[in-house]
Amino acid sequence: MGAFDKKEKMKKKGSGKEEEGVKEEAPRARSDPEALDGGGSPVDSGSDYEDYSDDGDSEDNGSWEEDVESGEEGATSSGSDQDESEEGNSKEFELLSESESGESDSQEHKVSVKTNNKGKLSNDGAQIDDSEGEISESDRRAEESDSSEDEVPSRNTIGDVPLEWYRDEEHIGYDVKGKKIKKKERQDKLDAFLASADDSKNWRKIHDEYNDEVVELTKDETRLIHRLLKGKAPHAGFDPYPDYVDFFKWDDAKHPLSNAPEPKRRFIPSKWEAKKVAKYVRAIREGLIKLDKPKEEPRFYNLWGDDPNSKDRAGHLAYIPAPKPKLPGHEESYNPSLEYIPSQEEINSYQLMYEEDRPKFIPRRYTSLKSVPAYENAVNDSFERCMDLYMSYRAWKKRLNIDPESLKPKLPSRKDLKPYPVTCYLEYRGHEGAVVSISTEASGQWIASGSADGTVRIWEVETGRCRGVWTIGEPVQCVSWNPLSELPILAIAAGPDVLLLNTGLGNEENQEKIKELLHVEISGTAGDSDEQPLVSWLQDNSHKHEAIKLRHFKTVTSVEWHRKGDYLSTVTPAGESRAILIHQLSKKITQKIPFKLHGLPVSSVFHPSRSIFFVSTKKNVRVYDLLKEKLIKKLETGLREVSSIAIHPQGDNVIVGSREGKLCWFDMDLSSQPYKTLKCHSKDITNVAFHRSYPLFASCSDDCTAYVFHGMVYSDFNQNPLIVPLEILRGHVSSNGRGVLDCKFHPRQPWLFTAGADSVVRLYCH
Repeated sequence: MGAFDKKEKMKKKGSGKEEEGVKEEAPRARSDPEALDGGGSPVDSGSDYEDYSDDGDSEDNGSWEEDVESGEEGATSSGSDQDESEEGNSKEFELLSESESGESDSQEHKVSVKTNNKGKLSNDGAQIDDSEGEISESDRRAEESDSSEDEVPSRNTIGDVPLEWYRDEEHIGYDVKGKKIKKKERQDKLDAFLASADDSKNWRKIHDEYNDEVVELTKDETRLIHRLLKGKAPHAGFDPYPDYVDFFKWDDAKHPLSNAPEPKRRFIPSKWEAKKVAKYVRAIREGLIKLDKPKEEPRFYNLWGDDPNSKDRAGHLAYIPAPKPKLPGHEESYNPSLEYIPSQEEINSYQLMYEEDRPKFIPRRYTSLKSVPAYENAVNDSFERCMDLYMSYRAWKKRLNIDPESLKPKLPSRKDLKPYPVTCYLEYRGHEGAVVSISTEASGQWIASGSADGTVRIWEVETGRCRGVWTIGEPVQCVSWNPLSELPILAIAAGPDVLLLNTGLGNEENQEKIKELLHVEISGTAGDSDEQPLVSWLQDNSHKHEAIKLRHFKTVTSVEWHRKGDYLSTVTPAGESRAILIHQLSKKITQKIPFKLHGLPVSSVFHPSRSIFFVSTKKNVRVYDLLKEKLIKKLETGLREVSSIAIHPQGDNVIVGSREGKLCWFDMDLSSQPYKTLKCHSKDITNVAFHRSYPLFASCSDDCTAYVFHGMVYSDFNQNPLIVPLEILRGHVSSNGRGVLDCKFHPRQPWLFTAGADSVVRLYCH
């Protein structure tokens, strides 16, 4: 009988003598601690006892309790001597008493006293009937199994080392003394089976691999395992639903712990949860949250189909089924309907058709299937079918369905990029031959044009009035104004001569300065006296104003001024080392560049702000430093033949025109390869030009058109230049296969001048 059962039994008893005796002895046992030291006879209860106390003080509380471990069985009689009590293990006593507070509801207190093998209990201690103190042997052993002191130490002392490490060894570990624990010989499986059949207790035997021994479970252990398997507590005396004990003392309490009313939020729905739900609903409707839909299995499938998207084909290489032959229709039946049979006229008309348009099969009608003749083209059709299977494309070819409009770059609107030249405002007529070259004066008031008829004309920009005409005598190749407004000197290239002409513009002070510059005291040669002279500086008085003639050994095709107005460069494509020369007007000196040219030069340009010189050949553009006399960069154009070159006013970007109608934009800080290549013209590009102040550049071609572009260069190095095509200017007429030969921007206004082979100069304004 357990302690719990005993307690319940004693609650149900009346006012018996035994119960009274227990109730009388309990206070004495608590109040007299010396009674525990007296020599009383131990009682063999064999049960568990609990003692409820606070810090071991019996006077503070009416009940006290101590956890007691059950010991071995002792003597059952109350009159056993002291020696037997010393040999036995700890004994337990349970005393129940009513509360001393005198309350109406009496409380029962359970007192447990734990005595060791040397302790004594006074004879005045409470005696309990043997029948009431007996408990089952299984409960006692179960209680003993929970004690860590009673656990048998493991024979193997290897610790948490895995037994797999000893798989190939002859031992499984070491005992306490350090000796090897040998493995036992394994029984044959047949012998083990026969032994287990004869042994009725074999089902309770378990092999302990850690200690290499067979352990037999007791009945109490098997009963404990059964309780665990059923989900019950391992001990039978455990009460999962004990009586509620109110530990709060209500004697002096006037108010409860909290008298506050329940808050309203506990009775109304949460608005935050409603907002969260609404947010999820909105996300599901907008498709931001996609719910996993159950996969619907198709009810029907093509039994004889060859689906390339099937799961069997997914893990293999790209597979395409063979093209299937066309299935026969009604017209190929041996007895088709009358509407499928052509008439004789239709058959005759088939003979007049081309072979590819002629029907390959003409339906005919037979009375029976036996009368159908053999197919004439059976062998040919089989051969063509085999060829189709052999030559068909056997791999997937992925095609991208992309809208072509989406591939176009997003460019700003042309309305936001105004002003730029749009329409023809003036025409300058007077030349009899093709206008080869034009150049604008630094102030923008005058424009000079050179023609193949051997004349040079100066026009007033705003009125179109011809200011003067100079007859050179040879076809003019190039004209170029001095970039300084106080020195209106015009350089004219005609044949082997470069004429530096005083146009007569400007005030008297400027004219006096120009006369000094254009005066050669002694006509001679410039260069080394021992070698052949590079250029002859000659005074030319054949014109009404002062002029200097620089005579070269070959025809000059291009003339470019330096930004300071004292230097100019000339290009002679036929020369080798003397192909590009630099002339100094103030000192009347000519020198050749100290670089080796790789190919025939096309044009040369000075940097707008630095001592850098650009030389373009038919394939590449080379950039030289004149002060350090070294090559800085080589621009790979990738074009068939370069025709012209222009430098951005900031000097970091270059545009190059070609004979194949392509325009290349180079970013000097980015790469030596073209940043953009524009295919805009259908024929050769004759010239390209930048505007000095507006983000504009233009190109002209022999297709009688001039293209105007927006070219914005940003100061931020992380942002690439913006190139936008703006306008196509037309109006010139082709002559002898030539169109627009030259184009120049106005220095201050967004205007563009074009010179055509139709002997007309046009002005396009915004």
